Amino acid sequence: MLTLDVKNISKCFGKFQALSNVNLQVRQGEVHGFIGPNGAGKSTTIRVILGILQATEGQVTVFGMDAWRDKVEIHRKISYVPGDVNLWPNLTGGEVIDLFMKLQGTGDKTKRDELIRRFQLDPTKKCRTYSKGNRQKVALIAAFATEADLFILDEPTSGLDPLMEKVFHECVLEVKAAGKSVLLSSHILSEVEKLCDTVSIIRRGEIIQSGSMVELREQQRVNVSVVVAKEIKGLEAMAGVHEVAEFDGKIQFQLEPQAKADVMRILAAHEVIEIEIVPLPLEDLFMQHYAQGDGER
Repeated sequence: MLTLDVKNISKCFGKFQALSNVNLQVRQGEVHGFIGPNGAGKSTTIRVILGILQATEGQVTVFGMDAWRDKVEIHRKISYVPGDVNLWPNLTGGEVIDLFMKLQGTGDKTKRDELIRRFQLDPTKKCRTYSKGNRQKVALIAAFATEADLFILDEPTSGLDPLMEKVFHECVLEVKAAGKSVLLSSHILSEVEKLCDTVSIIRRGEIIQSGSMVELREQQRVNVSVVVAKEIKGLEAMAGVHEVAEFDGKIQFQLEPQAKADVMRILAAHEVIEIEIVPLPLEDLFMQHYAQGDGER
């Protein structure tokens, strides 16, 4: 069941096209990663989803409702956390959390208190005294204390230390286990790799690749480390083989999927003693796409 369905949306600001035919889907109980550098179009897409901006073309539906026309109703079932949280300076953190929960309408005070403990926030301090990380904690506590069905998180761990990032990861997995949906925009690729079921990569306002983590890896290179009994010559000249090097008696290289069968036949003919094949991390996949351009928009 689709929680969020973005269909062919484009957004122009005058003559400048910020988004071009963006398609993105988030299913119930799924964590979807949305990655790209600053200026690639992530935040513009999220503002269209939230009904803050109206798409020039295309349609966005959230819970089957139109994101622009039905945004008031939709917002009752959404929790949103931006990457740069601004709070009322003369209110305490606790007062702001309670206000956000009241506005959303489904807050749980017991859950709020538990989250305050887990995120190690002092809710009695005025917001003007908070660091960026503590302001971020206020927004995250307010979001996760609600019974929202869709969490839209735009660089949510900005300013958090590693311990608090771990707490955030736990919270995301908890709402996923409860059947909620999460759209997570993040620059921290290890975070996306750890939390997300599916990923969309955006560059210059266009989705350049989308799919499950398994599907993305199947389409990408792998790292191969092999020890053979007989010397191999000309491996670096083979199609689909990259960055061949030898270290401590092991031949190491990157291998494209379409070349696997041919390379494995060559290796087998040279008597494999030891072999290790490891998928490239998401960061390398990301950099392969952005090597084609800087991604700025």
